[in-house]
Amino acid sequence: MRFSLDTDTSKYFIKSYGPGWIHVNEQQIRRSVIVTPDQLVTDWPPQMFADLEEQHFAVIMTLAPEIVLLGTGDQQRFPRPKLTQSLLAQGVGVEIMDTAAACRTYNVIMLEDRRVAAALLMIGSD
Repeated sequence: MRFSLDTDTSKYFIKSYGPGWIHVNEQQIRRSVIVTPDQLVTDWPPQMFADLEEQHFAVIMTLAPEIVLLGTGDQQRFPRPKLTQSLLAQGVGVEIMDTAAACRTYNVIMLEDRRVAAALLMIGSD
């Protein structure tokens, strides 16, 4: 059975992903990125899991998400609690998963019209 997904073309939708790239709408991105339904942040500084710092999460907070999906590359890795503390203190939910799972989950939550932000490190970045 073939499924056809009607998406709002004014929203950012993750179409596909692979090692070193993520395809958002009609744009292929080859570095870490933050995707929300309304914004695409293509200059998010951390390129590897080890690069993550508190200020990287402060950038996410400025996007006013209700939930953040942190895609940690090839595998699920949990950042130090200090890094996500500012989001949690503001009542923002934080889910940590590998980047492939974060891409899939983002699309589901975005289609529910929720304020989701996917902060994605590239697959194969470490």
